[in-house]
Amino acid sequence: MTILQTKNLIKKFDGVHAVDNLSIEIEKGKITGIVGPNGSGKTTLINTLSGVLPIDGGLVIISGSRFQAIQPYQIPNFGLTRTFQDIHLFNQMSVLDNILVALTERPVFSALFEKHGQKHLRQAEEILKKVNIWEKRDVNAENLSYGQRKLLEIGRALAMNVKIYLLDEPFAGLFKEMRKVVSGIILDLKQQGRTIILIEHDMDLIRDLSDYVFVMDFGQLLAEGKPDEVLAKPEVIEAYLGS
Repeated sequence: MTILQTKNLIKKFDGVHAVDNLSIEIEKGKITGIVGPNGSGKTTLINTLSGVLPIDGGLVIISGSRFQAIQPYQIPNFGLTRTFQDIHLFNQMSVLDNILVALTERPVFSALFEKHGQKHLRQAEEILKKVNIWEKRDVNAENLSYGQRKLLEIGRALAMNVKIYLLDEPFAGLFKEMRKVVSGIILDLKQQGRTIILIEHDMDLIRDLSDYVFVMDFGQLLAEGKPDEVLAKPEVIEAYLGS
C-alpha cells in the first residue's frame, strides 16, 4: 500500500532542476532508501516533502491527500517528521527539555516553563534511553558531542510519534556503536509499522536496512528496486564512479 507519492515533482534553483519531474511511490511500513551521487537531489527532495522548500511543480500525495504546497508547520498534521544533515536543536535547552518540547507539541517557551506531568517525563526517559543519551539529560544540547547531537535529533523525531520518518543521513559522523543504536531504532520503527525514508551514502547500510531503493541522478530517477539488484546495475555504478 502506497503511503506517500510524488507525481512529476519539480524543484528549481535559478532555472536548474534539482528535482526534475520525479515520480516515486513509497510503500507503507517499509524502509525506503534514497541514494545517489552528491548533488543528485536527495536532500532537496526531502526538503520539498517536509515543506522546507516550496514545490515548483507537480504533486505530493500523503495518505491519499494531494498537495501542491506544503508548509513546515503542517508536517506533523500529515503524519511526517524529519531529521536534518545540519542538526536542528534548541541548543541552549537541556537534552530533556528538547524532548519534552517535541512530546508536548507546544510552542517552545510554553513547554519550557510548564510543569511537566509524569507521563511526559516517563516518555522522555524512555526515548532518551532508546537513543542512549539518558545520562546527558541535564546537559545543554550545545555541549553535546556531534554524535550525541545526532542521537538527540533522532530522539526528537521519535517523540513526534508519527507515521512517516524522513531521515537525512542519520548515520553521518557516528561511531560504530552509535550506528548500531540508530540501526536498531530504524528497524524498531519498521516493526511498529512506521514508514522510513532514508537518505544514506553507506551502501552497506542501505543493503542491510532498506526494503526498496530509489537512485537519483541530476534530480531524476535513475533506477529503483531491491537494494542488491539496483546497486549492481551498470548505470548506477557509473553514476557513482563518475561523481
